[in-house]
Amino acid sequence: MMLINMNLRGWFILLMLSFTILNGCINKNESNNYLRIEKTTDEIRTKLVALRRDFHENPELAGNEVRSAKIIAKYLEELGLEVKTDIAGNGVIGILHGESAGRNIAWRADMDALPNDFLDDVPFKSKNEGVQHGCGHDVHMAIGLGIAEVLAKNRDLLSGTIYFIFQPEEEPFKGAKNIVQTKDFLNMNLDEIYTLHVTALPVGKIMTKANELYAYQKRIKLSFKKSISQKELKDLYEKIRIETLRTVDGNKPWEIPLAFDTTRGLSNANTMFKDYFFMEENFVIHEESNQWELLADAYETKKSNVSNILSNIIEVINSSGYEDKFISASFIQENPTVMNDEKLTSETSRFLENRFGSELLMQDYGQIPYFNDDFIYFQEKIPGVYFLLGGSNKEKEINAMNHAPNFRVDEECIRVGVKTFSSLMLNRAESEK
Repeated sequence: MMLINMNLRGWFILLMLSFTILNGCINKNESNNYLRIEKTTDEIRTKLVALRRDFHENPELAGNEVRSAKIIAKYLEELGLEVKTDIAGNGVIGILHGESAGRNIAWRADMDALPNDFLDDVPFKSKNEGVQHGCGHDVHMAIGLGIAEVLAKNRDLLSGTIYFIFQPEEEPFKGAKNIVQTKDFLNMNLDEIYTLHVTALPVGKIMTKANELYAYQKRIKLSFKKSISQKELKDLYEKIRIETLRTVDGNKPWEIPLAFDTTRGLSNANTMFKDYFFMEENFVIHEESNQWELLADAYETKKSNVSNILSNIIEVINSSGYEDKFISASFIQENPTVMNDEKLTSETSRFLENRFGSELLMQDYGQIPYFNDDFIYFQEKIPGVYFLLGGSNKEKEINAMNHAPNFRVDEECIRVGVKTFSSLMLNRAESEK
């Protein structure tokens, strides 16, 4: 018996040693694969920066992304991808097939610019008067093309199929909704979809969270008889704002520049940007059908409270002394909000931390007001995750606060985005269904 036990023990030790060696080889090969991704990213970095600057100089409003679409389609074709154009307007889809079977994963990049003439202190400022990439979609296009090029040049590592969706009309919240209704989208049979948005986080940082990333935004119309004066309406609206306001410890979540502050912003567990309801200070009054219409935006973090917004406002009006002049309250715009899949958010965050270190990811503890993204229409069809990518650099006095005067980005964020999310796409495409 002793001899038999010794032989069994020896075989067990040999088996475990073999497994350890094999596992080490697999891990080493995986590491080498991701090093190839990073090397390719570094090789095309300068080209991608130039591409972003070209997009920035030639911005196009929603529905007019013709030039951008042509550049994108040509770029993808030269990489050897199958390319489809004129998707729900000016949309472009690039299809990259891997060397082996795997999953169907999509990456989305939005294309449209903003109608504004904000200060833009860069040598490659917009050539189109009244149009500007003040939200970062020029960066998103460059990163999307960069991911496509990195994976195309490392196709031998890729399993499954990656679909690159370059989407028009994000700003008016139309493009994604239109694309998901097309046959081209339905034929993809996607398993997952991902995107990013550059913003005022420090460059080199990425942030996300499960479930709602932004607050629920509702455009509200309050109708009154003409017998109430505009002065009375203004005073009444201020009363509504004060009496419906809900914040924690007197916080002011409408102070959006603090969203990325380390002590009060989204990355702090005690952030001021959670559990709130407020109505914007700015509002519009105009005459329509011989009555006053007051239009204002409201922001709520809790889905369960959304259905109570109008009733809470009406309750204030009914106790104001102007209830006899009140006609109706309604939502005139109530877009859904970005909703990250819990399982995918957990899995992708864990991968990014394991691959790039815990210093890459910043935990998000709140919900941002004012902003939203029509990426939610993709998420309603398939599981997806939306990431925030840092573009600010205090040392260089670069502030990537979207939709703000002198919005700028540290273009190092392009390299970070391409390296990070090329690796993620590679990983997710080979994951088992």
